[in-house]
Amino acid sequence: MIKVNPNYEKLPGSYLFAEIARRVKEYSASNPNADLIRLGIGDVTRPLAPAIVEAFEKAVREMGDAKTFRGYGPDYGYDFLVNAIIENDYQKLGVELAFDEVFVSDGAKCDVSNVQELFSDDATIAVTDPVYPVYVDSNAMAGRAGTFVTDRWDRLCYLPCNAENGFVPPVPDRPVDVIYLCYPNNPTGTTLTKDQLKAFVDYAKENGSIIIYDAAYKAFITSGAPQSIYEIEGAKEVAIECCSYSKTAGFTGTRCGYMVIPHAVKGLNGKGEPVELNQMWKRRMGSKFNGVSYPVQRAAEAIYSEEGWKQCKETIDYYMNNAKVIREGLQDAGFEVYGGVDAPYIWMKTPDNQDSWTFFDRLMTGANVVGTPGAGFGPCGEGYFRLTAFNTLEKTEEALARIRKGF
Repeated sequence: MIKVNPNYEKLPGSYLFAEIARRVKEYSASNPNADLIRLGIGDVTRPLAPAIVEAFEKAVREMGDAKTFRGYGPDYGYDFLVNAIIENDYQKLGVELAFDEVFVSDGAKCDVSNVQELFSDDATIAVTDPVYPVYVDSNAMAGRAGTFVTDRWDRLCYLPCNAENGFVPPVPDRPVDVIYLCYPNNPTGTTLTKDQLKAFVDYAKENGSIIIYDAAYKAFITSGAPQSIYEIEGAKEVAIECCSYSKTAGFTGTRCGYMVIPHAVKGLNGKGEPVELNQMWKRRMGSKFNGVSYPVQRAAEAIYSEEGWKQCKETIDYYMNNAKVIREGLQDAGFEVYGGVDAPYIWMKTPDNQDSWTFFDRLMTGANVVGTPGAGFGPCGEGYFRLTAFNTLEKTEEALARIRKGF
């Protein structure tokens, strides 16, 4: 019988959101009349913008006509979408990119988990703590995380983020090969300034490290924080950036995003010679990916139209108003709260020093509100709890009323 990948045996329990779904399903089965309000998983609730739907439908009709039908598309993305990304997401920030430095994909989650295939088996990995679980799990499945002991992996370098340091991670205190950063941050909802990001860029240049920068929530920034790591001098030499349309334009069920790998980002091959990660990723995509469908890419292109962006911005503002309702409601109720200004996530301290899974169960059974336990995001997440702003305003207000009544 075939031997399976032994690293899967080291994974603790199930994926965080799968465990939440299991508990919710079990509770709902026992309490069929419970009216649960879900502020846990970061899935959107508002529909695609009309301009996006129109572009989507038009492209589908093209696919139904022999004169305009398209088969396999370009591996790295159609010209019309790549050019729109470069012009709108980077040139407006003063960042210049080459056409072949942008790779259209089926979402940031896939990119941030697949990019680890470019790293050597013995690469050392640093993650902020708390952290989006995919960064950790994908490297653990590849064997780079070591062994899970108590509440952490023994080969990972954890960069603690908590109220004491203002949720600003320290640069690693030892040489590491790869650093994962996500800003605006999931789960804490916080951001870094240009100076704080520059410290990581400088560290990466000095230590020959690479930064994987997840900018999935950049469209929610209101404070003037950096929207791209490439706004930092020198970042194009050391950073790979992942972006998503899931939250920006409601593409959670449509699936499209992109990753930027500048030609200047390099690592060492087996002979100790520098090689471009850009070329490696092209080889990887050519072998493992057939591209995002033509209608989906046309839909994504419509985000950048004047009407499309206006409509998407209205939805973003809607979610950020929900975030304000949650943040201010919890603060008025006496909770210690962070985030919710530049991101659709609110990071709250659990009351009475409860552990986060106990608070999860108490909130679900006592108030019929579902959130996300901070412990699922890493050791420093214990004692915290994440709520999302992606439900309707009515349900968001009702959830806050229940929480304030119950706590």
